[in-house]
Amino acid sequence: MSDPRAPQGDDDYSATVLGSHWFTGPPPPRDAAPDRVEGSVLRFGPGVTAAMPAPFPLVVGPPAPVRRRGGGWRRYTLAVVVLAAVLGYLGWQRFGPGVEVRAVSVATAPDGPGCDGTADVVAVVRTNGRPGTLTYRWVRSDGTRSEELTERVPGGRDRATLHLLWTFHGTGAYAARAELQLLTPDRMTAATEFTYRCRP
Repeated sequence: MSDPRAPQGDDDYSATVLGSHWFTGPPPPRDAAPDRVEGSVLRFGPGVTAAMPAPFPLVVGPPAPVRRRGGGWRRYTLAVVVLAAVLGYLGWQRFGPGVEVRAVSVATAPDGPGCDGTADVVAVVRTNGRPGTLTYRWVRSDGTRSEELTERVPGGRDRATLHLLWTFHGTGAYAARAELQLLTPDRMTAATEFTYRCRP
């Protein structure tokens, strides 16, 4: 039985020719959705690239400033230098060379004390300003000698003041001499003389 839809009287009719479009597939669509957008280039599928104009004007601004590493340290440089100087000074004060004696002098009122009075004999020990301990003794002309005494000298002071109080009693006159013997850190001596007078 023949197909009424088939063309009549055409000997060249072939089912193979009429169905060939099923083997090649439908034609590719003209508009396909892009995979992603990079600037003004649209990429369609794997391996296919098409250049298309951007949907809006692109304006390229100036590049962002690059922050240099280490620039923040400049603001702290002064503080670091000051801190290092202070720590260095404190370390030098604590662990530097010890106290050294530069000079020693002793003095009192040249007229001496009055009757039954007390002479204030003052010794001044000049140092290099370093902290340390002075060891010394007083020696009087009446044969009296003190025990070894100590004086703590703080850092930053370049002198120490030492006192000897010598009290007199009775009438008459006495030529007195007081001597400071410095034992440490250096051995030095200094003395002063005065006269005690008390008339009856």
